[in-house]
Amino acid sequence: MHQSTKLRSLSMSCPPHSSDEMDAELGGHGTGKPPRPCGSNMGRSRGIRNHLSCLSQKSDSLSDFSTLQHDAKHSQALKTSQSRIMYIFRSHRRLTADETRRWARSFDLLLSHKYGRSAFRAFLQTEFSEENLEFWVACEDYRKTRSMNKLPAKARRIFQEYIDVQAPREVNIDYPTREMTKRNLQHPTLSCFDLAQLRVRSLMERDSYPRFLRSDIYNELVTHTQKSPC
Repeated sequence: MHQSTKLRSLSMSCPPHSSDEMDAELGGHGTGKPPRPCGSNMGRSRGIRNHLSCLSQKSDSLSDFSTLQHDAKHSQALKTSQSRIMYIFRSHRRLTADETRRWARSFDLLLSHKYGRSAFRAFLQTEFSEENLEFWVACEDYRKTRSMNKLPAKARRIFQEYIDVQAPREVNIDYPTREMTKRNLQHPTLSCFDLAQLRVRSLMERDSYPRFLRSDIYNELVTHTQKSPC
């Protein structure tokens, strides 16, 4: 009697199911009917697909924006550099086609010429690597320092600007060269940057210099000097 009462209690606590509801719960097995799709799950699936699609579109948009930013910076740098080239030509009419062509004979001839360095720097700006030439020039200036009392401050300034890790205008040199230059600063001499300067110069001569000779900046300057009556 007690067991019968429990069964009646359980049957009353569970609401009756229709045959369709039972089929849905059973997945349609045993009835021959296909399972009824769950609307809430389908809605969630559509929401997830829409969200992923939105994220994908945002990612593509950010990528496109980054590309546009880089292109805009490059275009602006190119315009600035071309303006500087025209300024060099117009301000220094004595610059001849022979001089500009001579820059192609050797990297030393380019660096030793005032306007050659200016033209090369204008090109490096289009590649966002002008810090290499500026470091080389800073080292040349440092080596000409006459007062030994000024060496520590000048050496420290060059190191912090170009060589130190995460320096604002950090040049690309290897770790041993950086560490050796850092040790040289403990007792600064006129030659304490020689190795670092050599590394940067070799990098420019090997990578940037050939591209400079093929660039529109250099070839336009040669063309303008050829047209000049001087």
